[in-house]
Amino acid sequence: MARARAIHERVITLDTHNDIEPTYFTADCNYTQRLTTQVNLPKMRDGGLDVSFMIAYVGQGPLTDEGYANAYRQVVAKFDAVHRLAEQIAPKDIGLALTPDDVLRIAKSGRRVAVIGIENGYPIGTDIRRVREFYERGGRYLSLAHNGHNQLSDSNTGENTKDAPNNGVSPLGREVIAEMNRLGMMVDVSHPSKASMMQTVALSKAPIIASHSAVRRLANHSRNMDDEQLLALKQNGGVIQIVAFASYLKVSPNPAGGRGGRGIRGTGAGANAARGTTEAKPCPIEDADATPAPVNPDRATVKDFVDHIDYAVTLIGIDHVGISSDFDGGGGITGWNSAAATFNVTLELVRRGYSEKDIGKLWSGNLLRVWREVEAVARKLQSEGK
Repeated sequence: MARARAIHERVITLDTHNDIEPTYFTADCNYTQRLTTQVNLPKMRDGGLDVSFMIAYVGQGPLTDEGYANAYRQVVAKFDAVHRLAEQIAPKDIGLALTPDDVLRIAKSGRRVAVIGIENGYPIGTDIRRVREFYERGGRYLSLAHNGHNQLSDSNTGENTKDAPNNGVSPLGREVIAEMNRLGMMVDVSHPSKASMMQTVALSKAPIIASHSAVRRLANHSRNMDDEQLLALKQNGGVIQIVAFASYLKVSPNPAGGRGGRGIRGTGAGANAARGTTEAKPCPIEDADATPAPVNPDRATVKDFVDHIDYAVTLIGIDHVGISSDFDGGGGITGWNSAAATFNVTLELVRRGYSEKDIGKLWSGNLLRVWREVEAVARKLQSEGK
């Protein structure tokens, strides 16, 4: 326990996938408060979580001008929310990182670190210029698709619906990958189909990431990566961020292709605005005296989570595996159900014999290494005028 706590304090702990709701990024209701959200500043401090990739997520909608416009409004609201937290609400407590060096600098200052990831390329619409716009707004990774096919890529959900309208990555999606490489934005393959993922490996000039996926050999779910995908990811130089999403770690007898779980998606003012209303929910301050919910004995645990880490490390090596939660988007397991319990992951890694060096790689070193390599590829492409 003592060794684990010392290691946990020394390494930079980075979670690549935490969903957000703009309602909770206002002057009166925000992450400086102990909200019922799985991630906020008090819980990050309690658990020793240093870095949160806060996600500009938009659910899949119709492939129409109106659908694209609505998705664009939603994603911009989430970009603005993260900037508001880091620049206006709590700049002494958290900073927005745009580079790996920013992550190290801000963490060294004693503040928490926010980074922005984009889940679902749907808000790009058909305007390739929006890739640059989203990068300039702070987006540092983007997944071409979410649950449902779009204009850029097929989704993992096609496995259930038995369709693949793009046959993987669409022509526009290929342009988006090239532009991301040129700008220095990481390509995320967690939600797209296997065909899309394998094509992305071939198309991308830079290493890619799976920001929140698990191992298919241990849990047969379309959101997880099989051995062929994991080996391709290794060959590409990328990293899989193993996700603490219970139903991806232990599959129920009748798995669905959707998200499952509990999250803040589809709630609050942002979702209401999408439906044409502006009603905001009350600020969800956590009740310290509330009776904890009963624990489902069949729910995935931290041990199940680290089983997936172990498998991936054995198959593709310690340099290609990382950690994510999908908190506030359905993620959470027994033992790590909020940022406040982050230490439990390090404790289990120590119990299994991982060294401090390897734990540092899993928690942040591998992701930061990929990010640096993506930036280096971008500099090279830009210097060549590509």
